[in-house]
Amino acid sequence: MPLPSSTATPLLFEQGQPGRATPYVAATASARSFLPREMMRGDDLELPDLSELEMVRHFTRLSQKNFGIDLGFYPLGSCTMKHNPKVNDAAAALPGFRDLHPFTPDHLAQGALQVMWELERALSSLFGMAAFSLNPSAGAQAEFTALLIAKAYFKNRGDAGRTTVIVPDTAHGTNPASAAMVGYKVVSLKSKENGRVDPEEMRKAVGSDTAVCMMTNPNTLGLFEDEIATIAKIVHDVGGLMYYDGANANALMGITRPGDMGFDLMHLNTHKTFTIPHGGGGAGHGPVGVAAHLVDFLPSPMVVRDGPEGRTTDAHTFHLDFDRPRSIGSVRSFWSNFAHAVRALAYIYANGADGLRKVSQLAILNANYLRVKIAEFLTVPYNEICRHEFVASAQDLKRETGVRALDLAKGLLDSGYMAPTIYFPLIVPECLMVEPTETETKETLDAFVETLRSLVVSAKSEPETLFNAPQHTPVGRIDETRAARHPDLRWIPAQTGAR
Repeated sequence: MPLPSSTATPLLFEQGQPGRATPYVAATASARSFLPREMMRGDDLELPDLSELEMVRHFTRLSQKNFGIDLGFYPLGSCTMKHNPKVNDAAAALPGFRDLHPFTPDHLAQGALQVMWELERALSSLFGMAAFSLNPSAGAQAEFTALLIAKAYFKNRGDAGRTTVIVPDTAHGTNPASAAMVGYKVVSLKSKENGRVDPEEMRKAVGSDTAVCMMTNPNTLGLFEDEIATIAKIVHDVGGLMYYDGANANALMGITRPGDMGFDLMHLNTHKTFTIPHGGGGAGHGPVGVAAHLVDFLPSPMVVRDGPEGRTTDAHTFHLDFDRPRSIGSVRSFWSNFAHAVRALAYIYANGADGLRKVSQLAILNANYLRVKIAEFLTVPYNEICRHEFVASAQDLKRETGVRALDLAKGLLDSGYMAPTIYFPLIVPECLMVEPTETETKETLDAFVETLRSLVVSAKSEPETLFNAPQHTPVGRIDETRAARHPDLRWIPAQTGAR
């Protein structure tokens, strides 16, 4: 049954009557009793006077309009939208974790500190790094943090001439922005025809001014950089550092390690690889890992284990170590988004080493299954064994019918699917980047293929149906040019016309 349309019921600010919001339970205390006068508003908020039932219906309708991984297939390339096991949330909600204040003294927070220490050790082992910091709040902040570490490292050794960062055209999309924010000049590197970095082009690009080369492996085409060891040696030979973007870690977890490929710095998106809730404006989690020569520069504090060596945890205590003179300092408030650390560690322990390897293997299997099926009716520019994702192109379809990747994406929304990433990576025209993850069944993948196939058939016979899609979503086709040039950022009450 279709959901109620947005016009079936007046908008929230258009509902209500003065005096309707009779409190069901009377307030027992007023903010005025404890807030300083200078912190109080002078005027009342212009909020509608609504009954509780009106409010409940409004927010329930909003929740029903949201699409998420718990409702349907979400093949968003490079974002690894896998299922988040609910047991992870249950672990993070345990009272001893949930109710712990960040400033709790170390001796009263031993369980929490142990969680952070064990997660840091597990990530270091899984990805071949000497140590990780759990401090950064998200992947983009983690990129920024890693580049600050690189800058501190070069400054410490008196190497101030390192001013450039090399970013291949198949790197993750946020890398150039992160490098620019730190003050580096970004040098883009064009890939070979096979979609991989050319070592000879890298030799031409590097020099005494090279600070960092930012890559992900497999790259955003889903292809493994099989000459990565050679590339790392070229960068290292001129004194630069290799940085690994962990956006695609779901393709190699338990199979190979960035540290073994020659990377000096890396970050992880635990919301991608380790089943942390993804998006929605909530708290993120982006651990940063480093090789041994960069450990001193990691954000402060670090969790340290005291006591004798061995496996008996009863003999150990843990504390936050702030005595780190070379550290770049903290990059966020408090020490970590701790609930996400609990979720990530729960996921690691639930799977174990063999299970994590199987996660990557199944992600690779699902991606290649989709690649072969979709290549029957769409162009797949790099049609070879991929890793956890692959790239298709609607360029030929556009030439034949005028239907773009965007139109196919809108058609998928109408069919009840989240669209794949479109128009990225930029080196593939009319690109659709598809990542199924390991948690989807063959039946779901088959249904997605047939839906996409039917959209391509429609594009060739009735292209106007796709030009007008979506028709069955809460928000229909928008005027993209107008939205970009004149964004409507606030709702305006109809009865007053005031902002």
